[in-house]
Amino acid sequence: MGYEIVIGLEVHAQLRTKTKMFCRCSADYVNSPPNSHVCPICLGMPGVLPVINRQAVEYAIAAALALNCTIASFTKFDRKNYPYPDLMKGYQISQYDAPLSHDGWLEIEVDGQKKRIGITRVHMEEDVAKLLHRNGPAGETYSLVDVNRAGVPLLEIVSEPDMKSAEEAREYLTKLHRLLRWLGISNANMEEGSFRCDANISLREVETGRSSAKVELKNMNSFKAVYQALKYEAERQGALLGSGARTSQETRGWDDERGVTVLQRSKEYAHDYRYFPEPDLPPLRINPEWVEEIKSRLPELPDARRDRFMRQYGLPAYDANLLTSSKELADFFEACVNLSSKERAKVISNWILGDFLHLLNITGTEISRSKLSPKHLSDLLDLIEKGVLSTTLAKKVLEEMFHTGRLASKIVAEQGLIQIGESSQLEPVVEKVLQQSPKAVADFKKGKEQALKFLIGQVMRETKGRAKPELVANLLKEKLK
Repeated sequence: MGYEIVIGLEVHAQLRTKTKMFCRCSADYVNSPPNSHVCPICLGMPGVLPVINRQAVEYAIAAALALNCTIASFTKFDRKNYPYPDLMKGYQISQYDAPLSHDGWLEIEVDGQKKRIGITRVHMEEDVAKLLHRNGPAGETYSLVDVNRAGVPLLEIVSEPDMKSAEEAREYLTKLHRLLRWLGISNANMEEGSFRCDANISLREVETGRSSAKVELKNMNSFKAVYQALKYEAERQGALLGSGARTSQETRGWDDERGVTVLQRSKEYAHDYRYFPEPDLPPLRINPEWVEEIKSRLPELPDARRDRFMRQYGLPAYDANLLTSSKELADFFEACVNLSSKERAKVISNWILGDFLHLLNITGTEISRSKLSPKHLSDLLDLIEKGVLSTTLAKKVLEEMFHTGRLASKIVAEQGLIQIGESSQLEPVVEKVLQQSPKAVADFKKGKEQALKFLIGQVMRETKGRAKPELVANLLKEKLK
């Protein structure tokens, strides 16, 4: 009997607010000493009163709007009770039956096929403390608790079980990750834990529509881990069902080293959490005018900007997709075009996606911290167009600009990199190269075109890349006749 994979994802993303969700402790805790960003509210001390962070609510609404969700006019917070040691007060403030938003979608594309993945809900909650597991000198094990993370605003984005493969799940996660960063509401750093994913996966009989028990996967800290865990779990469940066994509703963790999922616990149901309305926080009534005001401030979203780049600048889909992989990169490209011209858009794209991104990657530099600005690149292209610089020399100048922040014109003047475009200046060099390369000359006369490329390279080396390649080729051909 045939089966199809059914996948739903629950994503938790920390919001980039200055303070925590319900208190005034700093939410910027990543590089801070353990337990240095805490207060009685974080610790759940008796008698304390939480206060809702307005900025966090605004960020959550922005995310929900970008995901095409309906914003609720009435929402409230609830207590989610559970006894894990990462939550000292014994409950988490979350949202249960009246979430901030619902019924949205995110479009993905896999193998050229577009598909909408439903968003069940986007709601707010607080993050929990971090447990650090240690081994003692005598082989004993123990855990330390760092409360800095507890109370940081958290966005939970729950998808519909619309994904049918690990590839679709990876694309959905990648696109959601980019969107949250694009909006500027989350760092979405998986290594730091500010973007985390749990996956629910089951198999469904194609003929009958009956589904196996749903398994929840945890401990996945990269897109690659999510992809591999889903691939493994689909095969594991398929093997069980194929042998006549049943799958159990359970939570399994991903063991990255062994490449397998391992049983953690049987899956809890909603009633296990004993949800009830948070007594210390009033319900929120969301003013439609506030929602419209937030919507008006949303930036042009990635898909819309990608389509506009193709339509307005004539870019191929490949370029447009890469340029809109981050808002910073898209902004950099468009600033370059605005300083130059639409006709140069493809050339600008080539330089950004080629040499500029290469330099960013090998140096680990963020675009916002780069010394090379759109003005630098625009000036460089002007010099190429005027014939002052060859492409080879321009690459050297670009690298110099990247490291020093100096303008191309100053680098060219200081280092004497102006392209040689006069025949009278190049003829002596061409004569010298021909005299020193009798074998290449003989090969060319035998019809070997590769010999001409060798000779051009020799002239370029003699002139340290300053010779105009087209002129060199013409001079060589004339001399070789």
